[in-house]
Amino acid sequence: MSATVRSTAAQTGIGLGSAIAVAISWSIHKSILWAILHGFLGWLYVAWHAVTRPGGLTG
Repeated sequence: MSATVRSTAAQTGIGLGSAIAVAISWSIHKSILWAILHGFLGWLYVAWHAVTRPGGLTG
């Protein structure tokens, strides 16, 4: 696998994590400030949300 492919995949993952975090945050808080903060946290916020919500990891 080339370095370009790995770099592109990493950038896509970071972007996707931020987008999911912003969507979750907006649906819960309806606040742009919270959405921005959670967008910076990205996958950390997504994982925290999945772990702390009933049925989060199991669906």
